[in-house]
Amino acid sequence: MSFKRSPLRAGIAAAALVLPVLAPVAATATTTSAVFTPMQRTAGSATPFFISHGGGLRHAATTSTNWAGYAVSGSTYTSVTTTFKQPKVTCSSGAQYSSFWVGLDGYSSSSVEQTGTEADCSGSSASYSAWYEMYPASPVTYGNSVSAGDTIVEKVIYEGSNSYELYLADTTKGWSHTTTKTGSHSRSSAEVIAEAPYSGGVLPLADFGTVTFNSSTVDGSSLSSVSPTSINMTTSSGTVKASTGSLSGGTFSITWKHR
Repeated sequence: MSFKRSPLRAGIAAAALVLPVLAPVAATATTTSAVFTPMQRTAGSATPFFISHGGGLRHAATTSTNWAGYAVSGSTYTSVTTTFKQPKVTCSSGAQYSSFWVGLDGYSSSSVEQTGTEADCSGSSASYSAWYEMYPASPVTYGNSVSAGDTIVEKVIYEGSNSYELYLADTTKGWSHTTTKTGSHSRSSAEVIAEAPYSGGVLPLADFGTVTFNSSTVDGSSLSSVSPTSINMTTSSGTVKASTGSLSGGTFSITWKHR
């Protein structure tokens, strides 16, 4: 199975500069793995707009066939961070996939600079992993183990001169990676996302129950303060696959509904 985190057509990712805390296994390019792609809007879903009725800004909402979560756009962004407990996927039969990440770009652009975890099902067996991706290059999976319930910290930071720092830590297991990559990108959005990965089409979404993102920030400010857009994941016909809850500061939850 070959899949990505949004539009396919990816080349092999270049070798990363990895600075581990506890000598993790080296990252390896995943040529037979999911792709994590830019947001794919549900048919008929227009780019949302923000409305205010005197009581403050109301968070606009939109739908996507592969993303759920929050995204902010309309400026140029330099950082996005979040913390969450790796959700446990419930597996029964067949193959399903899910991913949980932060990134710059991808909401209204064709590139994404991102890092996250993955939770997949093969029959009744679950597997967990961590990765980074500079889409449209292919994702690179770290060799360290990830388990359900682990506390995960994710950051993507633009450092200037086309340089990006992609940071992911499993504080439960005590490992982290800081990967530095370069690329010329617009940085037109920042997002905290649960995704159904892609391989020739959006893959079935694994039942991850509910994931709660905490301490989410964009450019150092809480996610709620930067006028984000709420995104619900749906099928192409409009059936909700994952619903995004209300946002309080930097905290919100996403709940699985349908594969």
